[in-house]
Amino acid sequence: MTARKQLVLLACTLVVALSSGALLAADMAPELPPGTYIPDAARPGPGFDVERATEAYLALLTPEQRARSDAYFEGGYWLQLWEFIYAIAVLALVLGLRWSAKLRDWAGRVGSQPTLQSALFALMYVPLIWVLTLPMSWYSGFFREHQYGLSNQDFGGWLWDGTKGLFATTVLAVIALSGIYALVRRAGRHAWLWATGFASLFSVFVFMITPVFLSPLFNDYKPLANGPVRDAVLSLAHANRIPVDDVKWSDESKQTKRVSANVSGLFGTTQLNLNDNLLNRTSLSEIKAVMGHEMGHYVLHHAFLGVAFSTLLFGVGFLILHHAFERLLPRLGQRLGITDRADPAGLPFAIAVLTVYLFLVTPLMNRFEYVLESDADLFGLNAAREPYGFATVSMRVGAYRKLNPSRLEELLLFDHPSGRRRVETAMLWLKENQDLYAPRSAPPDSPGAAAAR
Repeated sequence: MTARKQLVLLACTLVVALSSGALLAADMAPELPPGTYIPDAARPGPGFDVERATEAYLALLTPEQRARSDAYFEGGYWLQLWEFIYAIAVLALVLGLRWSAKLRDWAGRVGSQPTLQSALFALMYVPLIWVLTLPMSWYSGFFREHQYGLSNQDFGGWLWDGTKGLFATTVLAVIALSGIYALVRRAGRHAWLWATGFASLFSVFVFMITPVFLSPLFNDYKPLANGPVRDAVLSLAHANRIPVDDVKWSDESKQTKRVSANVSGLFGTTQLNLNDNLLNRTSLSEIKAVMGHEMGHYVLHHAFLGVAFSTLLFGVGFLILHHAFERLLPRLGQRLGITDRADPAGLPFAIAVLTVYLFLVTPLMNRFEYVLESDADLFGLNAAREPYGFATVSMRVGAYRKLNPSRLEELLLFDHPSGRRRVETAMLWLKENQDLYAPRSAPPDSPGAAAAR
């Protein structure tokens, strides 16, 4: 997951995350065997052609693999719509049946202080929403993944991960909602502005604690043993002034076949992480390419750009919410059991407004992340100098991400460059840097041109 998306998700702890199920990783479809692939058309030479080299890489996947990948990815478009409709329906149910008002009344009887009441409300509200959204979470995170043969996690493991996610979300929601409602009570009409600042600072806090406290809830993180991979990754990090002296790996293969890595944390909690799939199923050049990309997010300060973007995004959202309360609360408040904007019983209404807003600005969010990902791609190529590794791993990702969308589709619906775009970027970089690669026929870990054709 990229820095921008992590920060938007974390800032949404008090909004979207409260109306969704646990986040689960999907497994990959059948993929390329291990090794860096170098098709003949991608070899350096005076007649090097970027388009021919790109098509040669796309041809590494069979038509069946690409059709399956397209079906899975395109189905995700509709899934986003159905998840949105389902979430709004759940929130309407909680409001219409006055369940949120009843939770507010219970919290008022148990706690005497407003802040304690907000905390108690959140403590009960989050599990309620989790249970109500569990059917959709099960479909999208478990059933559909198995339907496409993309998951190797059994139901017990999936449910246990979801339960741990519920625990973490509840703790964070208690903190966030207590703070938000304290600001709303004190700031009155200017509460939306203070809430924006609080959400921004809270997202930074969660981003800091994620590698230390949150990620280990789902996977074990262990120091990577001495060897070529550790040496190469640390060398790449030190060359780009990333303040780390260790590399960690996680056991994500128990949940997924995706290859992944990240540079996580801020202000002294920075970590280099890669999962065991990346370690065991790819070549050293692919690992360097992936880590170069992830280091690009760090060096280019994408985490802070994400904070700035999410602050702007939520500032507009909270302003819209302010006006929604101003206009609708007088008409609907008594019917729904909501007294004022500082009443926790109005949380489902607030979440519904923000959910609609975020759904409508999804193309803007996608485009922002797309730009960051493109920048990280270029940084990774310049830092790691592994165009073949980058192109190969892009094809691995193509096993579950559509490789060749239309221009309009990629513009509006993609939050990462498509596989074709990434391979084109790598081959264009290679064309302008052929002298670096002409002397060598293939990396030592390559399965050879014969396997690549």
